[in-house]
Amino acid sequence: MKKKLLNILIAVLSSFSLFINYKNIYLNKGNFINLNGIIIALIFSIILYLFIKNNKEKITKEDIILTGLFSIFLLVGQSYRSISSLSILFKNFMFIFTIYRFLSLSLILLYIILYTKKVIKYYLNKKDFKENKFIKLFNKHPFLISLIIIILCWSIYYIAFYPAVLSPDPSNQIKQFFNVKTKYVNYSVQINPNVNITNHHPVFHTMLLGSCIKLGRLILNDNFGLFIYTFIQGLFLAITLAYTINFLKKRKVQNKFLIPLIFIYALVPSFPFYAINTNKDVYYTTLVILLIMFIINFIEKYKSTNWSLKSIILFFILSIFICLFRNNGVFLIILLVPFLCLFSRKNIKKIIVITFIITSLYLSYSKILLPKLGITGTSIREALSIPFQQTARLIQYHEDSLSENDKKNISKVLDYEAIKKNYNPVLSDPVKNTFNKYATKKDLTNYFKTWFNGLISYPFTYIDATLNNIYGFFDPSDIHWYIYFKYYDPITDNNLVDYHYNNLEGLRNFLSSYAYAFRAIPVLGLIVSPGFNTWLLIVLLVYLIKNKKYDYLVILLPLYFSLLFCVLGPANNYYRYAMPYIFSMPLVTIYLLNIKRVKE
Repeated sequence: MKKKLLNILIAVLSSFSLFINYKNIYLNKGNFINLNGIIIALIFSIILYLFIKNNKEKITKEDIILTGLFSIFLLVGQSYRSISSLSILFKNFMFIFTIYRFLSLSLILLYIILYTKKVIKYYLNKKDFKENKFIKLFNKHPFLISLIIIILCWSIYYIAFYPAVLSPDPSNQIKQFFNVKTKYVNYSVQINPNVNITNHHPVFHTMLLGSCIKLGRLILNDNFGLFIYTFIQGLFLAITLAYTINFLKKRKVQNKFLIPLIFIYALVPSFPFYAINTNKDVYYTTLVILLIMFIINFIEKYKSTNWSLKSIILFFILSIFICLFRNNGVFLIILLVPFLCLFSRKNIKKIIVITFIITSLYLSYSKILLPKLGITGTSIREALSIPFQQTARLIQYHEDSLSENDKKNISKVLDYEAIKKNYNPVLSDPVKNTFNKYATKKDLTNYFKTWFNGLISYPFTYIDATLNNIYGFFDPSDIHWYIYFKYYDPITDNNLVDYHYNNLEGLRNFLSSYAYAFRAIPVLGLIVSPGFNTWLLIVLLVYLIKNKKYDYLVILLPLYFSLLFCVLGPANNYYRYAMPYIFSMPLVTIYLLNIKRVKE
């Protein structure tokens, strides 16, 4: 009886922790919980009590570590969403509430993990789908059936949003293709004032996008040219996703995993919406998925055998295009190489040589060929989002501590008054866009001296600035990421490009509403959540380490590097930056859960 009462008390206290308004407590506003919150908390208490009562799963140290870590992620995310600071967790008496919330969240997450493991075990042991006409056809043609289903489900998006969904970046790239001056020429010192194209966004992608419009003009019109681009891009993505089904099928993955995966690709709105979007990230993401399948094939075959010529050529082609479609793609390849060498020591020389060739070709392209053509390169500012945000927050909260020399050092690199007014805690662009492209090495050196002094004097301000700009990538409860669907028309200025949507506005509104609503659907919405997919990355890492499957850690590396680029990037919870690891996650998760079957 005592144990039962204790479990009830734990369930009630833990449940109520979710529905208390801690911001109001912090601000002394009262109304820390409303009637609806009390009712929902009581219902949740009953559910949690039943979970505690009926649990028979063994609690491991890994479960405890994960729940503690994820609770911290949630607390940090909630704190920054509430007041853009960690103060709500630690200031004065709030630390008591933080301990209470941490313990409650850890308990709740613990039982969620325990029951998730139970469901996974049940599903793993469940019999495969019974054979019927569809299953027989799928078993015979897994790639073709998958591709047909994906294309059929995506076609409604192509019809509704014909010819393409444009957003600011690709719109400006199209302007650049036609040599129209854009904001990007202000980011770096222009090599040739008559050449308005820059490599701020990869030139290769800019040329591909613009060339499709020119081709459309020759055949029909500009709109058709944009459709040519999205058709080719969407087909490339659809073929790649269908190939992941075929890839897993060859590795004896059962249909009970593959059929749901087909419908994830076909029906989860992020996939078709980005198929029709013109951002460079779609091609890059697709190439990362192909790279992961290459790595899986590599670790299955080449640990102690020689790397085949076919595989070398494939790695070369994948790597080159990854570098061409994203300026940080070359870093993904460079970071990956040491681990490939560590895994396959027999092939170290081959790996190093091919990587040297790839890097040399890319550097020759970006540092010699493009400047020779008068195309301006990228700016160092793209790598400085974190220190720039820290400086901006320092000015916001501790301006009085800055000397005139400090202000002068900052002003040589950034527009001091502008960042003072325009600092956005979750987006570095307002600060980064004030970067002085004529700043010298001495100016940057002096700036970083001031930056370092700020770090020593106000470390927690710097921590706040950084966490405030990245927390959404670790917090599944933050659903403020978005999908492009709005009509964006700057390329129609001066009749540059004749771009327009059709008259199916009602269908577009329905599909965009579905995409936004999907984010908030319990469980299903997590499939495309940046924060949840980060959690999955951590869970898979723990799973491989616990089961001593160290060789397979290489598979996760491109996804971890993609997450690292998100952390170093300019925007919090920016979906298209997280796409490489979100779109790859179903393939990776199913493959790793199926390793035993693969070995058999």
